[in-house]
Amino acid sequence: MNILILLKLIAAHVIGDFFLQTDKICEGKYAKGGKRYVYLAIHSGINALLAYVLVGLWSCWEIPVVVFVSHYLIDFIKSTVGSGSVWLFITDQLAHLAVILGLWAWLTDADLCFGCNWMPDYRAWIVALCYMLALKPASILLGTFIAKWTPTNNDKNGLPNAGAWIGYLERVLILTFMLVGYMEGIGFLLAAKSIFRFGELTKAREVKITEYVMIGTLSSFTIAILLGAIALRVM
Repeated sequence: MNILILLKLIAAHVIGDFFLQTDKICEGKYAKGGKRYVYLAIHSGINALLAYVLVGLWSCWEIPVVVFVSHYLIDFIKSTVGSGSVWLFITDQLAHLAVILGLWAWLTDADLCFGCNWMPDYRAWIVALCYMLALKPASILLGTFIAKWTPTNNDKNGLPNAGAWIGYLERVLILTFMLVGYMEGIGFLLAAKSIFRFGELTKAREVKITEYVMIGTLSSFTIAILLGAIALRVM
């Protein structure tokens, strides 16, 4: 079966579900009344259009239909159950992935994949997917995972969104180090981050902050290293 179809479907989902889903759309899916259904339809439509365009099988109208309907139903159930749980987030993404796998199996069994020639090197898609996953998807997963440990007395003098951007940069660096074969760079990055954090991590009265920082850092590193390992293994 053609791996390109699967990679393009996953790429469309990652872009639509994370990078093109604005805060307004995300909040709208949990709104009261008919407004909720409008935002669910907008979000599902974006994902359906992306899947249709990236796969490039213009005669296969089933692709946007399946993606739209499945995405709408899965997100409707998620928004009804609630949000904020790491397990709900994982279950939601696994449900979307199951639909993508089923759609991919149907497409390849139907021999429709042979007309798809855009970016034929699957390795480029694997690398692009890993970098995309290392950004906002990983950030959302980490935020949900460590939410229960987040200190209530946050420092208001911190830079806006600085933590998120630090996470983006460190995961991109780790992934790059692994892909180019410079594994020592990961140790250097961890040492450099530890030095910058040394002042707050050595204060005995800041035990909770210390543990919170360590959980966040190690979780971020773990995700990036796993993505790099999967990419190297597949390629």
